[in-house]
Amino acid sequence: MCLAVPGKIVELDEEDAMRMGKVDFGGVIHEASLAYVPEAQLGDYVIVHAGFAISQLDEEEAHETLRLLEEIGLVEQELDAAPQAGG
Repeated sequence: MCLAVPGKIVELDEEDAMRMGKVDFGGVIHEASLAYVPEAQLGDYVIVHAGFAISQLDEEEAHETLRLLEEIGLVEQELDAAPQAGG
C-alpha cells in the first residue's frame, strides 16, 4: 500500500531547477519535491506521496491525520517504504 503522509517542511532548497525541501514526519526526515506546492513555505505542513508534496494542509489537520495513521499502524510502514525524491 502506498499512502500520502503529512509532514512539516523543515528546510527549503530552491537552488536547483526543482524546488525541494526536507519534510519532518514525526522525527523522520525525508527529502521531497515541492514543485506541486509552490506556495508552501518553511514550517508549512504538506501531504507527501512517492517523494512529492501534493498538497498543503493546516497543522491541526496534519496532526489528526498522523494520529489516525499511527493508530492503525501505518505511519512507520509507509515511511520505511517511501522513496526519496531525486534519488
